[in-house]
Amino acid sequence: MKPDSRFSFAPAASSLHDAASVDRILAGLADALAKAGGVRCTAGDAPLEQPLVHVVLTGGTERLVLERLRARASRSGREAVILVAHPAHNSLAASLEILARVRADGGAGRIVLVEGEPADVERIREAAHLAGVGLSLRRARLGAVGEPAEWLVASSHNAAAVRKSWGPEIVQVPIRDLSDRLGGATSDPAMAKDLLAGAGKTEVPDSAVTEASGVYRALEAIVTEHRLWALTVRCFDLVVNQKTTGCIALSRLADDGVPAGCEGDVPAAVALLWLHLLTGDVAWMANPARISPQRGEMVLAHCTVPRTMVRSYDVRTHFESGLGVAIAGEIAPGPVTLLRIGGEGLEKIWVAEGQLHQSPRIESLCRTQALVKTDPEALAQLLERPLGNHLVLIPGHRAKLLQASRELILESA
Repeated sequence: MKPDSRFSFAPAASSLHDAASVDRILAGLADALAKAGGVRCTAGDAPLEQPLVHVVLTGGTERLVLERLRARASRSGREAVILVAHPAHNSLAASLEILARVRADGGAGRIVLVEGEPADVERIREAAHLAGVGLSLRRARLGAVGEPAEWLVASSHNAAAVRKSWGPEIVQVPIRDLSDRLGGATSDPAMAKDLLAGAGKTEVPDSAVTEASGVYRALEAIVTEHRLWALTVRCFDLVVNQKTTGCIALSRLADDGVPAGCEGDVPAAVALLWLHLLTGDVAWMANPARISPQRGEMVLAHCTVPRTMVRSYDVRTHFESGLGVAIAGEIAPGPVTLLRIGGEGLEKIWVAEGQLHQSPRIESLCRTQALVKTDPEALAQLLERPLGNHLVLIPGHRAKLLQASRELILESA
């Protein structure tokens, strides 16, 4: 679920200016605000699910804007503050004072100075989008189907930590719920047929694919029932108890627009959701298998991948168990960004941009693999101060966008 691209904006002017003069000053900004997706409203009537941009028209508005911020926060919680300023009537001076107070109080925000340039529209749109991502994360419901896997000793953050740092509500769903649904679930023959039809090679019987498609149907029902935006699944219980896998189910959910992670890894699921809200794209969660700072490269591997991320794939068994169904995909070479969220309060991130060179087929690793060339210092940091196991990969160079979004999310939490 993506954040609404629209936003509300509320002008703020000194009481020394009457309505006519306020409209005259606003006229020079209104076109850029409208083209960026803004709709004028009063601060009290602005929808809480959309960002509210404060258009600082004149000086002497500092306390007025701060009062509006406090009133809105009392209704929906604190959020990133976006101020639009212009080069006249002491607008920028007032905006600087307002944001300084917001930051002194532990909040976050951004000033967009509008000067009648074509780039104004994109600057406003980006600021509103970043604020909207933060709002969406606070509204999001992230399902944890089962507890984190036992080996995730650094990735088992509780619901309170996630809520405080990034915003999503963690919805705990017992793994028994999934097992019970599988006991009476129908399979999805159309999904199984589609998966097999698109595969290059298949090493598992059609019946195994049909059985694994039932996991998708069960998880789809859980997503609908609990109104989930994303989820993570304690998937190895399926291997041990059901003799099947969730690999193709998680792949399909991601392609459906529901970011889906493995092994009950909550920080990785938060990362998948964040990237999806921020970029609209799907991302891939994987294990670092080989890291070489000397060569500036790493190999990632996992047994599932969204099919929309690959240009070809084979259908194979799950690597560790030899059971069920996994996807061995080939991700197209090109620029990528790697991400990990961690720390005691999920306050830290590791980000590195790189180049995906190839998708190797190493038989001693999980089925989908990626060889990524990236910054040697970033890889050394990953080895020396890791934030956990799984990394998340998304096509494109997104580090600057991630850092900008992170500042508005975590500092306003």
